[in-house]
Order: sequence, then C-alpha cells, then structure tokens
Amino acid sequence: MIRNYLKIAWRNLYKNKVFSLIHILGLTIGITVCLMIFLYITNEFSVDRFHKNGRQVYRVMRGFDKEKARVPYLSAPYAQALLTDYPADIKMAVRVWTANFLVSFGDKAFDERKVYTTDAGFFTMFSFPLLRGDAATALKDPGSVVLTQKVAEKYFGTVDNAMGKIISFDKTLPMKVTGICKNPPSNTHMDFDMVNTLSSFPDRANGKIWINNFLFTYVLLNPNTDVAKLEAKFPRFLEKYMGKEMAQYGLHQDLMLTALPDIYFEPSSAFDNVKHGDKTVVYIFISIAALIMLIACINFTNLATLRAVERSKEVGLRKVLGALRNHLVSQFIGESILLSVISCILSIGLLLALLPTYNNILGYNLTIAWNSWPIYTFLGGVILVVGFLAGSYPAFFLSAFSPIEALKGKLRLGKGGSFFRQALVVVQFSISVFLIIGTIVIMNQMHYIKNKSLGYDQAQSVVVQIDNADIYDHRNLFKTELQNKPGIASVSLMSGEPGGFFDVQAYEAEGHQDILKERSEFADFEYVKTLGLKIIAGRDFSPTFATDTMNSVLINATAAKKLGFSPEQAVGKWIRNTIRDDHKRRIIGVVNDFNFLSLKENMDALIISPSEDRRVAVIKLKPGNIASSLDEIKKVYAQVAPVYPFEYTFLDQKFDTTYKSDLRQQTILSIFSGLAIFIACLGLFGLASFTAAKRTKEIGVRKVLGSSVLNILLLLSKDLLKPVMIATWIAIPVGYYAMHSWLQNFAYRTPLSWWIFVLAAAITFAIALITVSFKSLKAALANPVQSLRSE
Repeated sequence: MIRNYLKIAWRNLYKNKVFSLIHILGLTIGITVCLMIFLYITNEFSVDRFHKNGRQVYRVMRGFDKEKARVPYLSAPYAQALLTDYPADIKMAVRVWTANFLVSFGDKAFDERKVYTTDAGFFTMFSFPLLRGDAATALKDPGSVVLTQKVAEKYFGTVDNAMGKIISFDKTLPMKVTGICKNPPSNTHMDFDMVNTLSSFPDRANGKIWINNFLFTYVLLNPNTDVAKLEAKFPRFLEKYMGKEMAQYGLHQDLMLTALPDIYFEPSSAFDNVKHGDKTVVYIFISIAALIMLIACINFTNLATLRAVERSKEVGLRKVLGALRNHLVSQFIGESILLSVISCILSIGLLLALLPTYNNILGYNLTIAWNSWPIYTFLGGVILVVGFLAGSYPAFFLSAFSPIEALKGKLRLGKGGSFFRQALVVVQFSISVFLIIGTIVIMNQMHYIKNKSLGYDQAQSVVVQIDNADIYDHRNLFKTELQNKPGIASVSLMSGEPGGFFDVQAYEAEGHQDILKERSEFADFEYVKTLGLKIIAGRDFSPTFATDTMNSVLINATAAKKLGFSPEQAVGKWIRNTIRDDHKRRIIGVVNDFNFLSLKENMDALIISPSEDRRVAVIKLKPGNIASSLDEIKKVYAQVAPVYPFEYTFLDQKFDTTYKSDLRQQTILSIFSGLAIFIACLGLFGLASFTAAKRTKEIGVRKVLGSSVLNILLLLSKDLLKPVMIATWIAIPVGYYAMHSWLQNFAYRTPLSWWIFVLAAAITFAIALITVSFKSLKAALANPVQSLRSE
C-alpha cells in the first residue's frame, strides 16, 4: 500500500510540474533560511558550554556604585588574594592578559595581536584540547608558549615541526613551543592564536599595585559553593585590601561573578574587548525564521488546497471503489511529507553551497557538528511539522469530498475556502511588508549615522597604534619627524581616538562635594588642531604657557553643563583627578561637543588632560597625494620601530568597526526580506495560475462580448491584490512599533518618516502586481476560440 501511495504521489508531482516546482522551491528556500538561522542560534547559545568545568568557572567583575558599568579588568594581586581568603569556595584562579607581540622565527616575523599571557592552569581550567603537549604542564615553566594549529602551520609548516622550537617575542624574549592547541572554535568568547605563561613577565605576574587593572581573572569554584554567599563576602574583601585606596581616590566599587556561559551575552563595551553577542539579534533571527517558515507553510497549504478540484474525480473514484477516509488522509499527508523530505534534501545542498557566503556575512565560521543530533532533530521536526500541519488541511479537505459531486464535476471550493485562502495571503504579505519596513528603517538609520556630522574632522586622518615598546619609547621622536614632513598637517598623541577607548576617572571639582566619574582623554597640545575641534570659550593648550602641562585641562560643553557652569563660567574653575594628580588643574578652555563615543550613546562629559598616557597617534594628512604621505609615515615608523611591521587605519573607517553588528543585521534582514517576498510571490503566482485556469471560459465569453485586454487584466488582478492591500495596512502599524523600539538603541536616530511606509507598500504592491499580471495578461491575451471549444 505504501509503495502504491508513493507511486501516486510521484505521478502527481510529475504531472503538475509548475505547481510541484512552486511547492518545492518555496519550501526549500523556507527550510534553508530556517536551517541557516537554526545553526546561527545553536552556535550563539552554545558559546563556552563545551568546557568540562564550565558550570563552575566564573569571571570576576568590578562594578561601581550608582553605575551600570561592569569592568572585567582586575590587577595582578586579586587572584592570589581570592584563593588565600576563600579556599573553601575557590579551587583555582587563572589570570589572562591580552596583548600583542612581534613574534619571529628565523626570517619570519609577524605582529601577533591575539596573544594570551596566562597562569599555568589555563588549559586545565578551560577545555581547549591540545594536539601536542600536556595540558597540565605545557605552561608550567617560564618561557613556554602554546600555539594554535593554524599559527604552528604558519611558522613551521606542520604541527610536528613546531614542537620544541624557540620563537622570539619582541626580538628579546625567547619562548619554547611546548604545546599545539586546536584552533579555538567560533562558539567561545576567547579568541587567541598563542598562549604563553605569565611567569615569563614577573613584573606583571607579581605586581602589588591594586589599582593597576589590566587583566582578566577567572575562578574555578568548588561544586558546593554558593555564588550569592560568596559575592556577599566581597565588600569585606575589598575593604581589607583596597580600603585605603578607595578612601584616598574616592572609589566605591564592588566585585561580582559572571558565569562563563553568560560572558558572551554581557553588553559589549570599550572596557571589555572579548567577543560578545547580542540576544536581541538572536531573537530577531528566531522571529525571521518563524515568519519565513510560516510563509512557506501557507504557500504549501494554499497551493495544495487549490489542487483539490483537479483531484476531486480521483478522490471520488477511489471512494466509490471502497477507499476509507483515513486511507485518503494518510495518502495526502504522506504526499506532503514526501515534498518536505525532497525540500529538506535540496535545502541541505543549498546550505552547503551558501555556507561560505553566510559565514562571511556573519563575520566568523559557524561551528557545525554534522554528526550531532540537533541538526537532524531539527530537520525531522521540519518534515513532521510541515508534513502534518501544512498538509493536514488539504488532506482532510480532499478526503471529505462527496463522491457523487466529485464524479459529476460539480465540486466547488465555496466562499469559506476562498476566504481562508485570502486570509493566508494576507498573513504572507503582512510578514513581507513588515520585513521590508525593517530593512528600509535599518538602511536609513545606518545612512544617517554614516553621514551625521560628528563634530570633528575625520577625513584624511591616519590612526597608528602605539602598541609596542619601540614606538612607545620613541613616540615623541616619531611625532617630531612626522611634523617636519611636507604631506603632514599635524600629529597628536592621545590615549584614545574618537570611537575608541575613553577611560572613566574620578574627579574632584570646584563647587562639588561628591566625587565625579567622568570620561577622560589624555592628549598632547595638538589634540584640538588635529581633530578640528572648536574652542567655544577660553583657549587651547599652548607651549607658550609653561604651566599648561601640569596645571591645565580642557573640557567639553557637556562637562561644563554637568559642573553647573556655562562654557564661559567654567573657564578658570579647578578640577583634580583623584588618581593621577596630587594638585588641582585649572580649566583653560571649553571645546564644542563632539561625538567621541558611539552614536548609540548619549553625549557625555569629557575631560581632556595633557597627562601622559599615549596609546594612539592620529596623523592629519594634507590634501593631495595620500599615497606619498603614507609612505612618509611608513619610513619614519621604520626608523623608530624597525622590527615591527607598519600597520594603520583611517579614522573614518571607525564606522564599519563600531557598527559592524548593525550592518550585518541590515545585510541579513535585506536578504531574508527578499526571500520572504519571493516565497510569498510564488504563492501568489500559483493562486493567479489557478484563478486564470478556473475562469478560462468566463474570460473567453467576456472577450467575445467585447471586453478589452485591460478590462480582463483588471478583473483578474483586482481580487488577487485585495489581500495584498489589506496586508499592507496591517503590517504598517506593527512595523512602526517594532522599528520604533529598535531605534531606541541609538541615542541619535532618524525619524520614522511617512515615506518609509509608503515605499514599503509601493515595493510590495509593485512586486505583487507584476506577479499577478504575468499570468493574468497571458489569460487575457488567449484566443477565446480555444477556451470555448468544449462548449
């Protein structure tokens, strides 16, 4: 019997090639999109869940009173002090310092930017398997380093050749390769190419200054440890070790623990440079997958129901010959499952073809375990859900036919069936319009951000990191040499370029009893000139004033307002950095506000001090030959840091890095919106085909009686486009609400203008009209003699 059912199903598919193609194509695209999103979601929620001790590993975080900011950086003494004070709760502590080094072997040298410097227990606490070496002893001795597989092959060709070799860090520190680690998977917040031992840097490992925060601290808790009770002990811990510092500098901080799997979904910030995800994006993906699968299932149901009339005589004949209703239901659901299986097989092939492109859009390679049960459970679930749910309505509908009416050819779908089909089309196109609105709003917001005036001049500005000992030790020479070059307009050394890192420091200020926590920039006297900032009160730093280096600061307009002064009143007031300065500084000038932070954040107060903390050089080029100016910078860099490769970025490239997550959302939503409306149009095309075939004789009569092609085209299109019009009106308010909520993520945002919704409606209506008109026009142009021949 099953074999017979399969034969009938295959013959029906082959006989109705167009409908079968629409069925399978729409379902294949829907399943492919869902599978892609399923893999992404699985990857996101599996981050750091593969570690053997993952449930007991926590990262220690610092928090500040009355502030939501949480900072993962701690100083070196924390780890040992936590182990000493809480031996019953904490089993192990591992510190991680992230830095970059010039690594060389023979004639090969690379500036490695993903180097972890850790305690010896790193590979014991975390489950990054070693291909060579022993996890317990690989980092035991000073001067040891573990390479990832790709780095080992980059330097030595093969993994086996790497073991025991000596590589050099910064041309001065020899490191012996004691292990080879598998490349870290994409589903971890840790991203490293090399891991060396912290004991190789005794000044870092044994530091005693509690306020010198520069590394992460992970703790492995004992299985019976109560995390909440342990956190409740931390205020006494801080008072014991940092009581004097907190009182001296006006600091009020506490400690808390973040479970290893939760680190990835913590809010990303400039104070936490590990890889982070966004649960909001994940939920958006889940919603898109559900909506697109719903569209595909609606297509499936709609088209299967439309074919009911064509198969009515088959059903009637089989009933007369004794077929039971449950047998018919089983057959038609079986046909639905067969279509689902074919679509799933095709979708796997399509996924494999699209996976490189998809990985490129996501920005990382998905970790896919083809031998694991989740993927096949998902595909099995899709087959059953689509087969049973999407196929159940047409199956029960077909099996309920009266055999007498079916054999007489008097079967009609009725008004109820027509209403149901139109309701499904409304749902399809409501989803499509909603996704188009989302795409337009995101593209509009990204365009607005990219073209918004930021209050500083970012054009033709080169950013060079001061990230190695050579360039740091010769930073002033580097600046002086560049200022003498004809293609260079100005050079400024600073702690962070706009859009980069801006530390929060504690300040005392005139007229304020409380300690203020403000964003801080430590820059030289050319800062204002290089960034093109505008002084709105007072003056700029100047070498003609000998006291400016030690006794002066600039602030922005927001800082003046926060202090309770107008820009003019703020000039001359004193302010003191409680950590860096033992004396008061005078505010000598106020600069106009500029967006030194992301546009997702509101304008904040900024203190600009000439104190020493140089991490970045911003070089303003003169208009003209940029390539020649870059060559000049490269030559000077080679003079002051000859062993390090010259690397740079342009300041206006910061947009792509700051908003890369939003740009990916825009790309993905655009693609999926296009696929959603394509699937919906497939269904509309099938509906138009059925309508044209059903009304063939009516069209022939109308043409004989004098109707024009335009009149017939309007007649056929009108009924089909009504659901699209209703869908548009439903989707617009829903789209407005959803995108209004999304825009709240940005402090600076474009308004939700009326034209966005008109454009989305126009795009949808135009695509639907083209889809319907193609079939309607063909029917309207047909020769009436052919359609009326049977009469």
